[in-house]
Amino acid sequence: MSLWTASEIAAATSGTASTGFEVSGVTFDSREVGPGDLFLALKGETTDGHRYLDQAFAQGAAGAVVSADTPHPHVRVADTMTALEDLGRASRARMAGKVIGVTGSVGKTGTKEALFAALDRPVPGQAHRSVKSYNNHTGVPLSLARMPRETRYGVFEMGMNHAGELAALTRIVRPHVAIVTTIAPAHTEFFRDESAIADAKGEIFEGLEPGGTAIIPFDSPHRDRLIAAAKPHAEKIVTFGLGEGADVRAIETMRTRTGGTFVTARLGARELSFTLSQPGDHWVANGMAILAAVDAVGSDLELAGLALAEMGGLAGRGARFLAKVDGGEALVIDESYNANPASMRATLAVLAQEPATAGRIAVLGEMRELGPESAAYHAGLADPIRAAGVSRAILVGEGMGALAKALEGQVDFVHVPDAATAREQLEAVLAPGDAVLVKGSNAVGLASVVTSLAGRG
Repeated sequence: MSLWTASEIAAATSGTASTGFEVSGVTFDSREVGPGDLFLALKGETTDGHRYLDQAFAQGAAGAVVSADTPHPHVRVADTMTALEDLGRASRARMAGKVIGVTGSVGKTGTKEALFAALDRPVPGQAHRSVKSYNNHTGVPLSLARMPRETRYGVFEMGMNHAGELAALTRIVRPHVAIVTTIAPAHTEFFRDESAIADAKGEIFEGLEPGGTAIIPFDSPHRDRLIAAAKPHAEKIVTFGLGEGADVRAIETMRTRTGGTFVTARLGARELSFTLSQPGDHWVANGMAILAAVDAVGSDLELAGLALAEMGGLAGRGARFLAKVDGGEALVIDESYNANPASMRATLAVLAQEPATAGRIAVLGEMRELGPESAAYHAGLADPIRAAGVSRAILVGEGMGALAKALEGQVDFVHVPDAATAREQLEAVLAPGDAVLVKGSNAVGLASVVTSLAGRG
């Protein structure tokens, strides 16, 4: 079945179709256009998608949404950004299944991907989720517009860096279940304190459908604040975590030989044992949120457990591989996509558990958008680095200056200006048996370090 017909697009966007056509995909990035896609010609501050219409159709686009004349098959609208939002709303309106929204300062993308795997397992091909980190004012409606009409479960990540943004997104998504993974310092230059971050994340509950479920981190110091935010909108509130009293709780954990965790979870009077392929206590907590959501939408918990056991690491968010070095191999943990103080601590704790036969190396990029407390947040990583038994730290970016000062005389480190220099420093010391963690804010560019290691022949 087609994803959209020209007449459906026109009806959803109050536009006018130039001719009949059908599309099987949707994108607003001309570089991603493939055969059968709908290309939305969005206008931005620095570019205009209408300039790329010829390119899009040369790559196989079946139709376009435009606000200017074009000879290509199209739907003409007054504003293409508004049309994208309208198409997302129309997709949500025609979907008869269950929708889950995920937000949080840390772990929302990994939780979204794991939840998708858990829901897709019993009904292959009938679950849908937002790809990559498409979680903002353009990514969320795009992800909705891409959702097939017969979808049984939709999982959508929602992000924000200002108050009010989640409120707008959640009213488009209209989730039956809303998850907050955790609250931690992130985008703090835009918020007065963590309580304000919690309030902004709590906006996700405002879009809950009648009878909806709010899933809240029990171990968070902001638990009660989130519960208060959920109460006016949720019929049911479920807490998850590791602490006594959580509604969905990990009551027993054991690290496996492959680096994952064997977990026994309690959901009310029920117990479920499964293996979680991802390492670290933060993933155990995420796993409890996933089980709570699977249970809330009535899907299969046992099959969800199997899916969590088989899930691989995500590029930039925990993927692992062995890099060839002279005389052997080194383990690389790729956490290069993003970083804030909480996720830095969590992944350093994971590094501490790795049975490195040589050394533990941490390539750490500066954390962005932390506001006036940035220096203190960076310096605060000194204790986790020492606790992880890091033998050498490569600190990348100007913001790492405070951490460099805190580590003087305690840990072997080098402070470098950019990712290219970090790569040179790492390659000079990398040895067989090393375990290497690569983590930093995406803008630092540490993905290039990972790519270089992955390409070692």
